[in-house]
Amino acid sequence: MSDNKIAFSEAWRPATRQLHAGVERTEYGETSEAVFLTSGFVYDNAEQAARTFRGEEEHYQYSRFGTPTVAALERRLADLEGAEACVATATGMGAVSSALLSHVKAGDRVVASRALFGSCHWIVANLLPRYGVETVFVDGCNPDEWAKALSQPTAAVLLESPSNPMLDILDIKAISDLAHKAGAIVVVDNVFASPVFQKPLQLGADVVVYSCTKHIDGQGRVLGGAVLGRKDWITETLQPFTRNTGNALSPFNAWVMLKGLETLSLRVNAMAANAAAVADYLASAPGIVSVRYPGRADHPQYELAKRQMSGSGSLIAFEVKGGQKGAFAFMDALKLIAISNNLGDARSLVTHPATTTHSKVSAEDRAVLGITDGAIRFSVGLEDSADLIDDLARGVAALQAI
Repeated sequence: MSDNKIAFSEAWRPATRQLHAGVERTEYGETSEAVFLTSGFVYDNAEQAARTFRGEEEHYQYSRFGTPTVAALERRLADLEGAEACVATATGMGAVSSALLSHVKAGDRVVASRALFGSCHWIVANLLPRYGVETVFVDGCNPDEWAKALSQPTAAVLLESPSNPMLDILDIKAISDLAHKAGAIVVVDNVFASPVFQKPLQLGADVVVYSCTKHIDGQGRVLGGAVLGRKDWITETLQPFTRNTGNALSPFNAWVMLKGLETLSLRVNAMAANAAAVADYLASAPGIVSVRYPGRADHPQYELAKRQMSGSGSLIAFEVKGGQKGAFAFMDALKLIAISNNLGDARSLVTHPATTTHSKVSAEDRAVLGITDGAIRFSVGLEDSADLIDDLARGVAALQAI
């Protein structure tokens, strides 16, 4: 490495860390991080290879195990999250599945909030039981259900806060306290809040997972995920699983995400400001049945959101009149805001959870979660908020015609 390596300072503030944490320049002294597009690495001699595989010498072995570019992303994410270590994965769902499957075994028990992204719900409801793991769902906002479920030994707890898509806010500290008494690790999917607005590890969680595809890339370019936590758990439990099952992030995708991290705070704060303005507009618009945004006082867990989050995020959930017909009419009338099941993008996106992200969740479970046929999830982007409101007015007008 070059002698002009940045001298990291613990005094740096978050915006500076997002640019400089984890940087290691090569001997060429590049400004931007280098991309190491290679499947493998060579050794000086056979004995060095043997020492590397015995764990006696640090040397890159194979890109499935790690590359300098991926390692730089892992260091920067760990620094931003306040975690001891990080493993980057091929996708966000790769992060969730690896965190759980690496930790549990047949005969173990997993307790999860019922309010989960559709694929996360599938893992808990369908995949884990195939391998002899007992799974229990609870109302994530009901302390009594958590207390009952965690009154017996448990291996892991999975939750989202804010939840996808209806933005439930769960009490991470209270749940973590109960989970630890039951012997469980607490895995928090923090994708809606992003590392800018919430620090689950500081609230008592053990593991944080991200779909880096969302705010961390933030511009709809690549897939990726991350798992963060204590160094001993990462190296002894998670890493052997990800390395041997092949859940590896490509170096190019890691490089793109490093670029995304450089503007993460700027983007997320601007998107949240837009979301607050848009939520207020929707709350007073005709044909809008209800609006959920953590920054509004009418959110059911508003006080908890204020204590737990430093900002309200870029996601809004709202319900329109007319059920699915009304939701489709509203969305189809939009000209600026695109229909897409992604979120956290610089561009504003809407989706209809009941027929997309949560279509594999039973109608009964969707009803319990409040995912009605008229519910729309809105990921607010970086456009001018006035233009977004003008576009939403087209959807509101379409509601009046049905």
